[in-house]
Amino acid sequence: MAVHKEFASFEDLIASAEKPLLVDFYATWCGPCRMLAPILDQVQALMKGKLQIVKIDTDRYPDLASHYEIHALPTMVLFKQGQPVERIEGVMPPEQLVERLTPLL
Repeated sequence: MAVHKEFASFEDLIASAEKPLLVDFYATWCGPCRMLAPILDQVQALMKGKLQIVKIDTDRYPDLASHYEIHALPTMVLFKQGQPVERIEGVMPPEQLVERLTPLL
């Protein structure tokens, strides 16, 4: 399950992440985003702690969405050592998402 955390800044969050960080940029009104939520729970279970998942509501943090050029929802960005290394748009089955992320970890 995605963890709800408070953070001083997004940069602090990604810089302090001990594991690769998959950020799910979503909106509460977005149907595909709601479909992705249980898939991310499955991905978290399949990855067995190799990955941290964080959800960012683009309506609450529009500056972050703009900074990372989020134009379609849902969009996931994988950060490793504080840097974006992969961008995935849309919904896909959990196994396909794990297959795409695993080589990058």
